[in-house]
Amino acid sequence: MATIKPFRGIRPPQNLVEKVASRPYDVLNSDEAREEAQGNPQSLYRIIKPEIDFAPGTDEHLPEVYEKAAENFTLFRKNGWLVQDDRELYYVYAQTMNGKTQYGLVVCASVEDYMTEKIKKHELTRRDKEEDRMKHVRVTNANIEPVFFAYPHRAEIDKIVAETVKKSPEYDFIAPDGVGHHFWIIDDEKTIARITELFAEIPALYIADGHHRSAAAALVGNEKRLQNPNHTGDEEYNYFMAVCFPDNQLNIIDYNRVVTDLNGLTDGEFLEKLSANFDIEPKGKEAYRPNKLHNFSLYLSGEWYSLTAKSGTYDDNNPIGVLDVTISSNLILDEILGIKDLRSDKRVDFVGGIRGLDELKKRVDSGEMRLALALYPVSMAQLIDISDTGNIMPPKTTWFEPKLRSGLVIHELS
Repeated sequence: MATIKPFRGIRPPQNLVEKVASRPYDVLNSDEAREEAQGNPQSLYRIIKPEIDFAPGTDEHLPEVYEKAAENFTLFRKNGWLVQDDRELYYVYAQTMNGKTQYGLVVCASVEDYMTEKIKKHELTRRDKEEDRMKHVRVTNANIEPVFFAYPHRAEIDKIVAETVKKSPEYDFIAPDGVGHHFWIIDDEKTIARITELFAEIPALYIADGHHRSAAAALVGNEKRLQNPNHTGDEEYNYFMAVCFPDNQLNIIDYNRVVTDLNGLTDGEFLEKLSANFDIEPKGKEAYRPNKLHNFSLYLSGEWYSLTAKSGTYDDNNPIGVLDVTISSNLILDEILGIKDLRSDKRVDFVGGIRGLDELKKRVDSGEMRLALALYPVSMAQLIDISDTGNIMPPKTTWFEPKLRSGLVIHELS
C-alpha cells in the first residue's frame, strides 16, 4: 500500500512565483537556461542548473558547480525568495494545456516504497544521470524538483481535490509556453489525515516522468538511513517529493524516431524489405499521422507512407510485444537498418510528439536525417500493465505533456 505524508514546503511568495518557477532541469541545455535566466537573479535555474553562473562551456559536473547550487539555495532562502511553510501540508497542483486541466496532489512519497518496488518503474535509468542528480540532492539536502507519479484514480480523492480548487489558488499564472499553472494549499488537518489514509489503500504508485530524479531522491534517502546510527524511520529523508495525478486524467503523447541513413539500401530496397512485415500505403506530400495501434507513419524522400504491421508480427498478449516501439525497434530499426541498441547508437534520434510531424519532416528535408518514423502513442493502461508485470519499456517510449513546472514547492530532507 502506498505510504505518503504531508510536508513543510519551501515556496516562493506569490509576487515572485513567476520569476522563480522554471522548466525542469533536463528539458533544456545550459545555454538555453542561461538565456531564460538572463537578468533574473531569482530564477530557479540558478539552483537546478547552477553552471549558468559560470562562464559558458563550464562543465556542469564540477564540484564547484554543485556547491553553487547549495550556495544559491541558501541565498534564495536568506533573501526571502523561498520561504518554508510553518507546518506539514499537502498541495494541489493543476496544469492547463490546450483547454484541458489535470489535477495532481503534491505529497512526500516513501523511500522504502521505492526500494521495495511499491513505486513502480517502466524505464531503465542510466547510472551517470542518477549520480548527477544524487550529487545535487546531497549538496542541497533537498528535493528541489518534484517527480511525476500516476495512481489508479479514486472518487474520494477526486472529490477532495474538487472541493479544494473551489478556493482561491495560492498561485495562478500562465508560463511563457502557454501552459497554465495553478496551486492550492490543503491545510485542514482532517482532510490531510484522510488523504494519507486513502493513499494507504492504493496498491502502487507509478513513475510517469522523472525516473532519474526518483532514483536519485530514493537512493540519497537510503544513504542517509544507512549513515544514521539513530535512524527511526520518521526522519524527513525517508521521503521525497512527488506530484501524483490520477491515471484517468493523463495522456501520453507519441515519441518518434529519426534515422541518419538506410543502412546502404536505396529507397526501393528499403520499402521492399518493409513490405515483408508491413502493409504499405503511399500518402503523398501531406503529413500522415498513425491512427491506431500497430499503424506507423514513415517519411522518406519527401513522401509520407502509412505502415500497418501484418498479423503475426506482434504479440498482443505480451505487455512488451504489443508495443509499437517494440515492433518498430525489432522489425525496422534492428532487422532492416542494423540499429541494435537504442541507448547508444548515434544513427537514431528521438523526437517528442509535442514538436509535431513538421519537426520530423524538417529534420529529414534538411539532410540531417534520412527517414522519420512516427508511432501511435502508448496508453496509460499499457504503462500500468507493463509496470505491474515487472517489465521495462524500450528506451524513449513515453512522452508526457505538460511538464511539471519546477520551483512552486521544494522539500527539505531535514
